[in-house]
Amino acid sequence: MSKFIPLSVPNLKGNELKYVTDAIEKEWVSTGGSYINEFEKQFATYTKTDSAVACQSGTAALHLSLISCGIGNGDVVIAPTLTFIAAVNPISYVGAEPMFMDCDDSLNMDMDKLEQYLSEECSFVDDILYDKSLNKPVKAVLVVHVFGNNADMEKLMPLAEKYNLTVIEDATEAVGTFYTSGKYDGKMLGTIGNMGAYSFNGNKIITTGGGGMIVANDKSKLARTKHLSTQAKVDEVYFDHDEIGYNYRMTNLQAALGVAQLEQLEGFIEAKRSNYFYYLEYGISLLPFNSNIRPNYWFYSYESNDRDGLIKRLAENNIQARPIWKLIHTLPMYRNFKAYRINKALDFYAKIVNIPCSLNLKKTEVEQVAKEIKSLV
Repeated sequence: MSKFIPLSVPNLKGNELKYVTDAIEKEWVSTGGSYINEFEKQFATYTKTDSAVACQSGTAALHLSLISCGIGNGDVVIAPTLTFIAAVNPISYVGAEPMFMDCDDSLNMDMDKLEQYLSEECSFVDDILYDKSLNKPVKAVLVVHVFGNNADMEKLMPLAEKYNLTVIEDATEAVGTFYTSGKYDGKMLGTIGNMGAYSFNGNKIITTGGGGMIVANDKSKLARTKHLSTQAKVDEVYFDHDEIGYNYRMTNLQAALGVAQLEQLEGFIEAKRSNYFYYLEYGISLLPFNSNIRPNYWFYSYESNDRDGLIKRLAENNIQARPIWKLIHTLPMYRNFKAYRINKALDFYAKIVNIPCSLNLKKTEVEQVAKEIKSLV
């Protein structure tokens, strides 16, 4: 049997051990320590934002963002059905409800359908946008940048302004992706909407094992996310708290990993890019990234008319592959929520296979994966 080729595993060959050892030796291993502040500072510099708040996960980042933007009971939040469930669950955490939107050819939210929904299904009542069939206020769009590709922010932001919607960017898969042309030339994904959430889960392009980061264009909202992430504590000595908070602060050990990983991010993106184009050279037609961005090439998506057969064939040859996520509006806990004209997402769900894209992936392994894929075509 050939060597196992995983789908996506991290690269920890930089200063990770050095920095984590330093944190341990200094006995700063919990939610205090210099590496947390340093990681936040360096991440803000990298994303060209004023500041950033480190937390326990991308899910926590989204949860805190929703709270800080005032989203709560009875509110409707527009969200994609084609995404990982962690993007949608925080909507439920705050007592709001999702309204599911279809995807476009890039796997991201279909902005044309979004515009149709807003103009045809919604109307203003006393300057508040309501979904007419639900009779509930539509307050926000939670937009996900899928696999490091970009949702169309140039289309979304004018719609958000017109309809008075908060935009929360789930950039958990898009660390390092930025616009290279147009209105947002040079802007990192996650920094365009009202708030942006990032993830450093074990399979992301940089990892802290588990962890997240929040940025915002409103310093007061960002400050509130930090306050909430530390149990809403207002007095460090007498344990005074002014509202319900959360144990969401990143640990110093995680941040030590993050500082080391961020040092290597541009090299990681180049490695991802090289392997993406190696697949193309070997005749594997992957879903393209949009032309108006420098993508991080996080995941590689292949369309197959025999999705399950391909995954099985690769597994038999010690190659890990995965289908795309089950559509959120089809899951039992979300079936009763409104979904607007879902069509293209159904087709992608039936066909997409994500194939090995690890940072450590060798060219010979790309060739091996390509050979097995072509054997079924």
